[in-house]
Amino acid sequence: MAIPVVLDVDTGVDDACALLLAALHPALDLRAVSCVGGNAPVDAVVANTLTALDAAGRPDVPVARGADRPLLEEPVDARHVHGQDGMGDLDWARSERVPDPRHAVELLRDVLHEAADHGDDARRITLIPLAPLTNIALLLRTYPSVAKGIREIVFMGGAAEVGNATASAEFNVFHDPEAAAVVLDACADLDIPVTMYGLDVFYAPRISIETARKLAAPGGHGAAELAGRLIEFQCERFGSVDATIGDAGAVCAVLEPAGVRREQLPVRVELAGTWSRGRTIVDRRDWSGDLSHDPHGQARSSIDVCLEVDAQRYATLWLDTVSGGMR
Repeated sequence: MAIPVVLDVDTGVDDACALLLAALHPALDLRAVSCVGGNAPVDAVVANTLTALDAAGRPDVPVARGADRPLLEEPVDARHVHGQDGMGDLDWARSERVPDPRHAVELLRDVLHEAADHGDDARRITLIPLAPLTNIALLLRTYPSVAKGIREIVFMGGAAEVGNATASAEFNVFHDPEAAAVVLDACADLDIPVTMYGLDVFYAPRISIETARKLAAPGGHGAAELAGRLIEFQCERFGSVDATIGDAGAVCAVLEPAGVRREQLPVRVELAGTWSRGRTIVDRRDWSGDLSHDPHGQARSSIDVCLEVDAQRYATLWLDTVSGGMR
């Protein structure tokens, strides 16, 4: 049976790469996509998401508009990375579909309740947030009963070692650190298993610009061309010979979990630091005696943290899927 999944996205070049993989791989059953402001404003995110799913031939997947701003902060975006439209400024024909009329949190609630009502573990949803965690925080605190429909949460965000939005913080967590803290706390309360696919592994699976150009060359406005052009955009923007598949790696981790080395570690989100707000504090101490002298104690959220990735394995998995066997 294919793994039922739901993606929460802020599409985004790398989210589009992830959407193509989730929509096309036969071992995944993509049930819905929820959208949140992040890489681009939320209305652009919705448009980009519908366009990516159309390219993958998946107009059946419901897409809903969610939170347009963080819980407390003013919204920021990353169009300096992803282009003014958030998806590479490709001059790609936009989808004519309209989003689901429900708010994204309501769509998530309904899909997860339906999964729970079956009473079958195989039908429980793997939730894959690839964006600021605003929608997921609102969902888990407003409708905690959805936990019965969740198999696990595998989110792209945070890091044990590095940052990108700041020297300390990864963008998705930095954009709404309160939401990230709420999600970790709620998952501890509701006994939901969590995996953090963060910056420690995010950049490693890469596709060359030559391969990207081969993908895009036949045209046709399908998944292969879009995938190739997204990688080519990143290479040209950053002056590199290859580019990461980014968020798609978190989808790969659901498909082939043996491709990452992970450790279960206590994790907190820094909410107050002047230079470190939004940092995921990953506790890697190996001597429990330290805790008796730590005024903060150990974090109550203990999650699987991805620390190493088989980069070629995941790059090949993504490439084989989005190319449709054409290469």
